[in-house]
Amino acid sequence: MTSQTVPSSFYFRLLLSRALATFLLATALISCSTGGQDGPYNPVEIPAVTHNAEALQELQRFSFGSCNKQYLPQPLWKKILKDEPQLFVWTGDVVYADTEDMGKLSQIYASQLRQPEYASFLDSGIPIIGLWDDHDYGENNGSETYAPKKESQKLFLDFIGEPKNSLRRKQDGIYTSYSFGKASKSVRFILLDLRSHRANPKRGRPGDILGAAQWSWLEAELARKSEGVTFLVSSIQALPFEQNFEKWQNFPESRQRLLALLDQSPAKNLVILSGDRHFAELSRLHSQAGKDIWEVTSSGLTHAFRNPDDKRNHNSLRVGPILDRLNYGLVDIDWKTKSMRLQVRDLNQTPIIDQSIPILE
Repeated sequence: MTSQTVPSSFYFRLLLSRALATFLLATALISCSTGGQDGPYNPVEIPAVTHNAEALQELQRFSFGSCNKQYLPQPLWKKILKDEPQLFVWTGDVVYADTEDMGKLSQIYASQLRQPEYASFLDSGIPIIGLWDDHDYGENNGSETYAPKKESQKLFLDFIGEPKNSLRRKQDGIYTSYSFGKASKSVRFILLDLRSHRANPKRGRPGDILGAAQWSWLEAELARKSEGVTFLVSSIQALPFEQNFEKWQNFPESRQRLLALLDQSPAKNLVILSGDRHFAELSRLHSQAGKDIWEVTSSGLTHAFRNPDDKRNHNSLRVGPILDRLNYGLVDIDWKTKSMRLQVRDLNQTPIIDQSIPILE
């Protein structure tokens, strides 16, 4: 058998085809993450997923997380399952869409529901509640001016498994509250919508993050007597005020109003859950009324901001280390010892952030 020499043009064509394939893949990922100008896309039906949260009684353990790109690997769902939480709470950016094409948004939500690890998590039957931030709302740093927000709200509630008869489907915005357990063993979640009614600051106007209707609702919620624990769920950070990115402090009057409400609330055990930052940290504010208000930020289910510099990410309220790898939050409530354990765990289920705090009576 005589050997044959492969022409150099063959190698050139091979390299060219590989380069073209790489370019097309990169273009597809960029389009998926930014929304692009492609489309329109055909809408798809989002499969019905019921969260069954109402069936929960005494809550002792739940997990939470944010910032989940639907086209990236999602290894944390298996880890969260091993922790056996009774509930999972989305704290924003459940997918990355950034589009006004509701057909595309529906396809993105449907693709996340089909994602193998997340589908297995859903099959476990763990109830899921949650809220959105900007990338699942449909616009980076989105506000009240986002045109298809009503249609986007429906798709988000479909994804989260909101019952068809829920009042949340009839109101303007996705804010809501949940209560589990009774009396001194009660756990309340207050979920805020920081997008639908956000009026961005303009010259001569400080802006507002919640809108009149949601402020009235929140005031009533926080004025209610609560003997147990209250978790305020905010998609962006509420306590840290020095970092250079999205935060309540960008709306200083709104932040002061929120802190005043928390201070005046009869609820003695207040913890804020937040996301958005692509890393995790724990913050504590000692309020004017003498309360210790804690905030656990867990962010980066699929991607993380490595080695965040202190110049842009300074937080004088921070307690303990930063976790700049994939992470999720875990809260244990021990009703016998009257204590809570606030954790953020990494891919190895190691609690890098780990803080125990008392439950006050």
